[in-house]
Amino acid sequence: MLKLIKLEWKKNYIGKYIRNAFILFPVLCLLTFLVANDADTGEISLFIETLSSISYLVFTSVMLASFVVSAYKNKTMNLMFSYPIKRQKILISQMLAVWIFNFTALVLTKLLLYGIVFVCSQFINLPCSIDYDMISVGFYIQLIIKAIVTVTMSFISLFIGMSKKSSKATITSSFVLIILTQANLGDFYMAENIILPVILMFVSLLFAFLSIHKAETQDLV
Repeated sequence: MLKLIKLEWKKNYIGKYIRNAFILFPVLCLLTFLVANDADTGEISLFIETLSSISYLVFTSVMLASFVVSAYKNKTMNLMFSYPIKRQKILISQMLAVWIFNFTALVLTKLLLYGIVFVCSQFINLPCSIDYDMISVGFYIQLIIKAIVTVTMSFISLFIGMSKKSSKATITSSFVLIILTQANLGDFYMAENIILPVILMFVSLLFAFLSIHKAETQDLV
């Protein structure tokens, strides 16, 4: 499986996604720093979580559209399915290649954003509230769990994109997920509610299963 994942990275030119992640980070850093200097920001961790989650939910969906959906649309999946390897294994390797990359990138991005704000707060009197403790083990556990939830939710977008055989549908559905997970109803903020994202994560795992379970018998269109 590891060889297949590495092959997917090589075939889809993972270097360009690494470059894009490096370009994305300073943008997120600038936005975080601007918000951290706003007296009305309040708790900065909510903004960091929201901003990074939105960015990588879309980023992951874009990669899934390129790695998986486009392969169907461009008929390159026909060639891949001619290999003496189970179709399901090929699809799983594609999905894992995207998942591993974005989970790692999201965790590193969050750590750097939290770290930069914390360091700046030691030298600058930031008006925002530093409401996290990077020394606490719980901080890292929560960060990892939230990253897992965010990246896994993109499989819902994948299922929709594969159903429609459309990369645009994959990416568009990621914005619908953003609305569901980041919107607020009055004083109730979805981003602060861990239950809904966890439910969506398990739903997305179900959709991931549905995306691959008929691969062995389903003809390519």
